[in-house]
Amino acid sequence: MTDYNIDKDNVDIEIDTDIDNKIDAESKIVTKGEEENESVTTDDTKPDDTKPESYLPLLALRDVVVYPHMQIALFVGRAPSVKAVELSQAEYGDKVLVVAQKDSLTEDIDQDNLYQYGTVCRIVSTMPHDSDENCIKVLIEGQYRARVDALEDHDDVLMAKFERADLDVAMDDSQQKNTIKALTGLFESYADARLRNARELTRVAKRIDDLLELVYFISTRVSMDLDVKQSFLEKDDLKAHINTLTEYLVKQSAEQNIEQDIQDAVRQQMEDNQREYFLNEKMKAIKNELSDMNDGAFDSDDDISELEQRLEDADLPEDVRKKADQEMKKLKMMPPASSESSVVRNYIEWILDTPWNATTKVSINLDKAKTILDEDHYGLQDVKDRILEYLAVQSRVKKLRGPILCLVGPPGVGKTSLGESIARATGRKFIRMALGGVRDEAEIRGHRRTYIGAMPGKIVQSLAKAEVKNPLFLLDEIDKMAQDFRGDPASALLEVLDPSQNHSFNDHYLDMDLDLSQVMFICTANSMDIPAALLDRMEVIRLPGYTEDEKVSIAKKYLVPKAIKNNGLKEGEIEIVEAALHSIVRSYTREAGVRNLEREVNKICRKVVRGAVENHGARAPKKDERQLIVVDDTNIDDYLGVHQYDYGLAEEEPEIGRITGLAWTQVGGELLTIEAVAMKGKGELIVTGSLGDVMKESIRAAMSVVRARGDSLGIDYETFKNTDVHVHLPEGATPKDGPSAGGALTTALVSALTGIAIRPDIAMTGEITLRGKILRIGGLKEKLLAAHRGGIKHVLIPATNERDLADIPDNVKAGLTIQPVATIDEILKVALISMPKPIKPAKVTVDKTKGQALHN
Repeated sequence: MTDYNIDKDNVDIEIDTDIDNKIDAESKIVTKGEEENESVTTDDTKPDDTKPESYLPLLALRDVVVYPHMQIALFVGRAPSVKAVELSQAEYGDKVLVVAQKDSLTEDIDQDNLYQYGTVCRIVSTMPHDSDENCIKVLIEGQYRARVDALEDHDDVLMAKFERADLDVAMDDSQQKNTIKALTGLFESYADARLRNARELTRVAKRIDDLLELVYFISTRVSMDLDVKQSFLEKDDLKAHINTLTEYLVKQSAEQNIEQDIQDAVRQQMEDNQREYFLNEKMKAIKNELSDMNDGAFDSDDDISELEQRLEDADLPEDVRKKADQEMKKLKMMPPASSESSVVRNYIEWILDTPWNATTKVSINLDKAKTILDEDHYGLQDVKDRILEYLAVQSRVKKLRGPILCLVGPPGVGKTSLGESIARATGRKFIRMALGGVRDEAEIRGHRRTYIGAMPGKIVQSLAKAEVKNPLFLLDEIDKMAQDFRGDPASALLEVLDPSQNHSFNDHYLDMDLDLSQVMFICTANSMDIPAALLDRMEVIRLPGYTEDEKVSIAKKYLVPKAIKNNGLKEGEIEIVEAALHSIVRSYTREAGVRNLEREVNKICRKVVRGAVENHGARAPKKDERQLIVVDDTNIDDYLGVHQYDYGLAEEEPEIGRITGLAWTQVGGELLTIEAVAMKGKGELIVTGSLGDVMKESIRAAMSVVRARGDSLGIDYETFKNTDVHVHLPEGATPKDGPSAGGALTTALVSALTGIAIRPDIAMTGEITLRGKILRIGGLKEKLLAAHRGGIKHVLIPATNERDLADIPDNVKAGLTIQPVATIDEILKVALISMPKPIKPAKVTVDKTKGQALHN
């Protein structure tokens, strides 16, 4: 008998574990094409049509779908199923309707758990099971497809009313032949890779000349889900069935090919590794023998010869050359294959790669430097003046032992690019070292050679890449360094940045003094959160940010041309007018720098490029064919969408308890909304808004100032006693801290307790004391720039900060009314729309008889 593929899950029987293997071994699926290889005992004497074939017993199967033209051997064990087989043989001419269950784990047979379509089958033969008397083995043959219309329960046997539903093959003979040929080929590949009896199954499949029968035959043999197999009966679209089957066979074939390729690659890699290992071991043995014969010096080693030649040609200081010669002698004495040999060789290579004496010629042409700085950066006049002073001094002094420049400012103001411009202006090579997240001291000083995998620090590595000892070294984001158990990299930088020490910088790996005094170090940071000892070695230059006019000028001169070039646009295809740039600055960005402004300009260019490509293709149009797109403030929404920010807070109405403060952040100045509300209660003070300890103390101090001045502000004791005050700073997810909002907090509390509104076009900054004095604050320039960006018209600043106005750009001061104030009383007179009325003094009557004053 031919060996067939076993379907292990087509059992409709409850059996124990002992007979499980027997049942699986005897279950099989055959088709009409295979009948010639089977010796099946059938009873052909029984009539086939004793009852009309629209009403038959129903046999429910689990995990099996029976198709027409297919024979399958089943084990039937459930009582209703056994009765259905017996009734079919007794009264219905061996005909039975076979339907699959949706849930194979359910024992009960009901209509809700059965599919609508099944197959009318003929019972070919039955016989008792070898080891279970309640189980029978049944061989059935599918006849035709049927749709179940209704079910009836008669004496625990389900009877089905059904209708024959033959599937129409809507193809001509040529299409059928081609499809049969394609399916047969795919099945042959699948069977060869997946099925045990592939040769026999392929032979049977090639003899099938009916397309529908072939689809059913292949569907029975492949390992698709039950729902997919059932869909071949449920749906009338034969082409969809063929597509599903084809996709599955192609996918399985591809997966098999990938798996085979992986196995071949792994086998090849293993063979290559074994071959390489064998050759390496053989080479090591040969080198060891040669090394012994030549007293430890393997003169034919090309690497050592090359190192010797490099060492001979290198321009090294005397002490460095002496050390390198000693290490070279050690290397010659070592077996080439030893681990110590590779360590020594790496050390010598780092000595040769380090630029001990190599330099570039530094240009000290101030006019050229000024021109380059002006070309690359708009504004920043103070910064440029300081850089030119630095270069002027360097032109007179060979070794400049002055402080290290540190550019401090928010992101996007040009700190890093300013370092590149200085390098270009002076003719130095540019090196950038990002310090953000550096926690290991060895990143600066290097590892000691006693450690496995030791390397020099980033300073030496960068100099080796630059190949000169006098580059411009930019230490970026120096405020982002951290420290942990691996050391303090900020302290390691002290030796690098201190002019009195860096002429003899000692890297742990090289273990020799390296002169860094000719390196021009420039540091950048977003904030002044730098270790004090390190900050003491630097000269801080503040880059507070740009005004609106400066941003527009930067966009016109730098950002727009750069965006047009980077996005593949040509001259005459786009024009972004100045009004559009003002709209972007006001309504789509709120930043101290120009990074987001550059993103928005690039966004406009990308949309224009897309429209041009869609209309004219990827090739850039000729000059006379270009269509100019003008972007102005009227159509800016078409390119950037709805604006993100509202410009001009002065348009709002006066509100009680709401005031605008000015805050300093690492990304520049920001407007800080402060809200206070009074309500009946028990005199409690509530603060919210993710506030720091200093801010909370400032609120309590402001409340004490208001209570101390209650009589003059028209607030009596009972009001304080019976009123709860809630102070809130919106954007609660953003942490806020600092004392400089004291004046604004006091004003908000007075407004909330008196019910007098605050002018909407006013903002203020200043720390307050319990006596009502306004103290000096820092970051005035950034705060005034924030007020200028936000459309504020009137700004109150501490009187002690009036001298700082000299550093404020004239166009910022021209757009603001800046009023210095010294006390809270001066603030209230300007900020409130009206002054509160003081409480009238208590009336005093005199008792003339006793001469004592009585209070009414």
